Amino acid sequence: MLSRYTTVNKEAYQHEINIQKSRFIAHIQRAENEAEAQEFIQYLKKKYWDATHNCSAYIIGEHDQIQKANDDGEPSGTAGVPILEVLKKRNLKDTVVVVTRYFGGTKLGAGGLIRAYGKATSEGLNAGGIVERRLVQIVQVTVDYTWIGKLEKELRASSYIIKEIHYLDKVIFEVYVEESEVQTFMNWVIELTNANCNFIKGDNVYLEENIKISKDIS
Repeated sequence: MLSRYTTVNKEAYQHEINIQKSRFIAHIQRAENEAEAQEFIQYLKKKYWDATHNCSAYIIGEHDQIQKANDDGEPSGTAGVPILEVLKKRNLKDTVVVVTRYFGGTKLGAGGLIRAYGKATSEGLNAGGIVERRLVQIVQVTVDYTWIGKLEKELRASSYIIKEIHYLDKVIFEVYVEESEVQTFMNWVIELTNANCNFIKGDNVYLEENIKISKDIS
């Protein structure tokens, strides 16, 4: 599993632009496998059956091993590939994009199409938002009630994130810790509590954080 990577928000979204009277509607969704990407594409092709084109591209896998682009009737290389190139330029993973076009009567030429599909994709990504997914481990820390105040205060003042606190016979803190920092975290808690603590290492999960997008990114 990657320690961190960038992708799009979990919920699907769309963004429309107009170029020379043609409508370009970018539909964007996260897809963790090729079946999800294809399902999204087929759904939109049925929904927008009356569109002139429904061009698509996706990039999937830890090492971007699955990459596909489809021009859906546009001249070869003028639609699917420009969409895919934007995804690669943004270093996005597990992302599928479908750009629906309603022809407005003015031909754009090969260069114009490449720019239009690239712009629709880029502006769609900006509108919907990009997230960084960071791999962390849930570490359970068990302490007596005499340590709860100090430990909670120090945790909230630190970079570590408290997932939950359980008040049982003893107090159990569930804390998100980056894998590379688990031992450092444990040593820190041991020092804080004079070794009056116990640890259980739990599951690995991804935390998501929105990334601020520069207006200059295209």
